[in-house]
Amino acid sequence: MAPQEVRRRYPDAPLVGVAAAVFDPQGRVLLVQRGRPPRAGTWGLPGGLLEVGETLVSGVQREVREECGIEIAVGDVAGVFEPITRDEAGRVEYHYVVIDFWASWISGEAQPHDDAAAVTWVPLDALEPYHLHPDTRSVIERAHAMWAQKHAISA
Repeated sequence: MAPQEVRRRYPDAPLVGVAAAVFDPQGRVLLVQRGRPPRAGTWGLPGGLLEVGETLVSGVQREVREECGIEIAVGDVAGVFEPITRDEAGRVEYHYVVIDFWASWISGEAQPHDDAAAVTWVPLDALEPYHLHPDTRSVIERAHAMWAQKHAISA
């Protein structure tokens, strides 16, 4: 097991993560299929753990670049997500506090890198087949409204 994997599983304290609901000029959101636990194989927003000494904004820019190969302009916080996963004995196996931002695509072609198994741009009316967590879906909707207001596009 990799050292980073050990630190994530059964943590002594919640781990701080960042994620972004990234929108392209057509208003589609970028989804990432997770390549490793927790929730390997599921779809969600690109993101990951904040590194020591890193700001929230630079952290989310780095994570999106590492997972998807694109550059983004980061907007405001769209929500906070607190995923907690317990093992069969009820012990906390994973505990994250994830700060979700809205962001705009700037450049690059979205391709899976790092721990992403796949990436895709999805219109908001076509999210159902991706079986997103309800909290993720709410963050995407809130983030899209914020992005649309900033870009004077009807949400």
